[in-house]
Amino acid sequence: MKDSKVDVILHPVRMRIIQQLINQELTAQQLKELLPDIPQASLYRNIKKLADAEVIQVVAEVPIRGTVEKVYSIHQTGMAVSPEEMNNMSKDEHMGFFIKFLANLMGEFERYLNQENIDLVADGVSFRQGTFYLNDEEFREFIKQLTAVYANISQNKPEKGRRSRIISNIFIPGEKME
Repeated sequence: MKDSKVDVILHPVRMRIIQQLINQELTAQQLKELLPDIPQASLYRNIKKLADAEVIQVVAEVPIRGTVEKVYSIHQTGMAVSPEEMNNMSKDEHMGFFIKFLANLMGEFERYLNQENIDLVADGVSFRQGTFYLNDEEFREFIKQLTAVYANISQNKPEKGRRSRIISNIFIPGEKME
């Protein structure tokens, strides 16, 4: 049975590959250097799975010593899950995907905690929850502003003095006030 696009994306290793490819183009070798804890065979297998699902794409092929090295980036529409796909999923499927998302998030936090010499305050670690009352238009405006902030910082490339920072959002609507 073919995996759904959500299944392909929400795999822990594939999520990490996708995170590295956001707004940049990388070869498998560069991904290996950025994700040294992922075995090479697993990395290549998951790159292939993402490419086959058209989540990532080959944007260039560079000849190197008699072989061709592929350069990957996020496929323009590859990360999108259609509204039809979302609406056709059962409640159990949605819960399963949410659990996978949370498991990936917990894996990232565990990876952070397992580093030497961490300082949660200096590193800016935080997690919090708040409830806000917004009508549909106010919520759309909030998402528009948040998207603009993300678009601005997502252009940053890895370089000396920078570290990756994982930011996750979960929006869960509560009861509608009448």
